[in-house]
Amino acid sequence: MIPVYVTTAFLALATTAGAISRVTRTGRYLYTDDGTRFFIKGVAYQPEGLVVASSANAFNEPSTFTDPLADAAGCTRDLPFLQQLGINTIRAYSVDSSLNHDSCMNAFSAAGIYTIIDLALPLNGSIDRDSPAWSTNIQDQYLATVSAFSKYDNVLAYNVGNEVMLVNSTAPAPFVKAAARDIKAYLTSISSSALVGYAAIDGPADFLDPLANYLSCDPSGSNSGSSAIDLFGLNNYEWCGDAPSTTYDGVNSEFAGYNVAAYFSEFGSETCNPGVRVWTETGTLFASPMTDIWSGGLAFSYFPASSSAGQFGMINISSDGTTVTPNEDFNNLVTQYSKISFVNSPSQSSATASSFPACPTLNSSWAASNSLPPTPNDAACLCLEDAMSCQFHTSSSNFSALVGTLIDTACSLLGSSGGTCDDIGSSGTTGVYGRVSMCDPVTKLSYVFSQYFELNGRQASACSFDGNGTVNANAPSETAVAAATSCIPSPSAVFTPSLSATATGQSGSSSGSSDSGSGSSGSASGAVSMIGGNVLFSVGLMAGFTVASAVWTLS
Repeated sequence: MIPVYVTTAFLALATTAGAISRVTRTGRYLYTDDGTRFFIKGVAYQPEGLVVASSANAFNEPSTFTDPLADAAGCTRDLPFLQQLGINTIRAYSVDSSLNHDSCMNAFSAAGIYTIIDLALPLNGSIDRDSPAWSTNIQDQYLATVSAFSKYDNVLAYNVGNEVMLVNSTAPAPFVKAAARDIKAYLTSISSSALVGYAAIDGPADFLDPLANYLSCDPSGSNSGSSAIDLFGLNNYEWCGDAPSTTYDGVNSEFAGYNVAAYFSEFGSETCNPGVRVWTETGTLFASPMTDIWSGGLAFSYFPASSSAGQFGMINISSDGTTVTPNEDFNNLVTQYSKISFVNSPSQSSATASSFPACPTLNSSWAASNSLPPTPNDAACLCLEDAMSCQFHTSSSNFSALVGTLIDTACSLLGSSGGTCDDIGSSGTTGVYGRVSMCDPVTKLSYVFSQYFELNGRQASACSFDGNGTVNANAPSETAVAAATSCIPSPSAVFTPSLSATATGQSGSSSGSSDSGSGSSGSASGAVSMIGGNVLFSVGLMAGFTVASAVWTLS
């Protein structure tokens, strides 16, 4: 074990080093500013949050998270080990934009380590695979995170989703693609060169091929990359132990002609020899012919992580959070990563620029429309909320579950009164998006409440909803439907979003986490529970409370 007593002087020294080189994409390859081919050689870097096992949580997704890039002491502790691994990139799956990340990001930059930042958060901060929506609350959260990290020179990419689409469940794809479109536009507006990515669960070719092609296609047919991702990540665990180099032949053939950069966003199977991974796949992943197709990968996971597929992790951290003890996984990865030498071809000048083909068509295994949701419009949704005659209001601490239940109840009552919830609904399969579908759940609820209230003679009792509705005495006399038409005159509009004044970061209860390894408590780096916070989960037509998309789970 190497020494772990790293002083603050170490970080001070690290942060005085020269600026890290920018990485951009040319065609399907990544390059630094001097034209050198860049390969992602890294690890997943996220402490495991609290996982509540249940039938509704088939992926064992966490309900809390610890922001690893806001934990200055943890980064100081871990940096020597990350350097011993010889990595150049880490992936953080959940970060809190309201916290300060200067110490970690500056130290990692000085050490030549880039970051891939996932924009989603557990439970109520991601595009829900069961009831997907690209709505103001999710967009605001994504933009707040981008804004918080835009000052750092070592952000390689932002992921707009992780394992949202599953085999036989591809309807969320238009919402993910719309998120990529709008985040790309925002990055351009703030002159950021960071890439936009997505991390996919592995699967059969009839799922993986159209998924990858859809995320990098042009729905308009005009060869535009405005809605295409820059970086496709594949969470791939097919290599097990000392597997033959032919193990990757299938996935190589699938991506041989891909038009944007691709990499393994997770790798490192635990199933064949639990507790001891030899990492010999790195010798194949970082050599020809894979270097013609892929741009490296991220080993999963630096921190301990439990999964139905095994117990992952390369190190253990003492109970006081100060000491790191590497295990055999770590030592083996050090050995294998040390053998890697990067090729520098093709040259940037000879790399073929990307073309953006037409999108896959609907078929029995691909059910995603080429019609994308609009850009969520904060001002329009705020206008609508202010005009509602019956507004959602609750003092319940179990906010997320309540929203889903009330959507069910209110839509049922509205239907029995001759109304409809079509305006708040959306379908990624048909490409039909209701006028109010881009708004946050509070506005959607107030809209449904108001329609029911108005269809029932504006009687106060019709705005009760078991104490969760309040009559708005300042509402105009027009109906909710008329207000929606007035406030949202162009429901399919696409434009460059801007950071909302209310998108100031995530909140929620913060406390020390037994698995954070930081030995600290409080809001600086504690585990954040998103239930009851101000970031609301996406709900769709007649949607009950559902578990959100995978934030960092295994395939």
